[in-house]
Amino acid sequence: MSGSSTAPSTSPPLPGDFAVVRMGGRAGRLIRIGQWLNGDGFADYEHAFVYVGVGELVEAQPGGAELRPLSVYDGHPVLWSTGRVPLTDSQRDQIVAAARRYIGVPYSLLDYAALAAARLHLPIGPVLRRYVADTRHMICSQLVDQCYQDAGVHLFSDGRWPGYVTPADLANLLQR
Repeated sequence: MSGSSTAPSTSPPLPGDFAVVRMGGRAGRLIRIGQWLNGDGFADYEHAFVYVGVGELVEAQPGGAELRPLSVYDGHPVLWSTGRVPLTDSQRDQIVAAARRYIGVPYSLLDYAALAAARLHLPIGPVLRRYVADTRHMICSQLVDQCYQDAGVHLFSDGRWPGYVTPADLANLLQR
């Protein structure tokens, strides 16, 4: 990652960029609690998505991953990866293609429990690893991480299992 600025990017997002966003309401509170239980503390960002261009994004939703207009987050604090995660044009194309392939993949709140159990080093690691790695269900941050991994881009170099990523992890990555 380049630079150490924590200020939000003022550049417009490019296809393949991801963002984390603050959420309000009951869902935002539940995710904040889940992240706290997972060891992230009460993080400021509770949701993540991949920008696929032309004013559209792909994000995990309770009914499955969806293609939605970027405008759904007008007025929400958004932190973009633009300029913080260097990508080639080919990687951007691959990330966008991956995001589109995951449309319809079911959401899984149980992944938060699996993430917390892994961070607590419970002795059921291999079972949890297979469960979270199973791309038949993903939380929003897993979808972002998986799209990047599908393009050969590893956002984290700390040895974490693929998919063991929360919105707070992505926000922390962008705020370094």
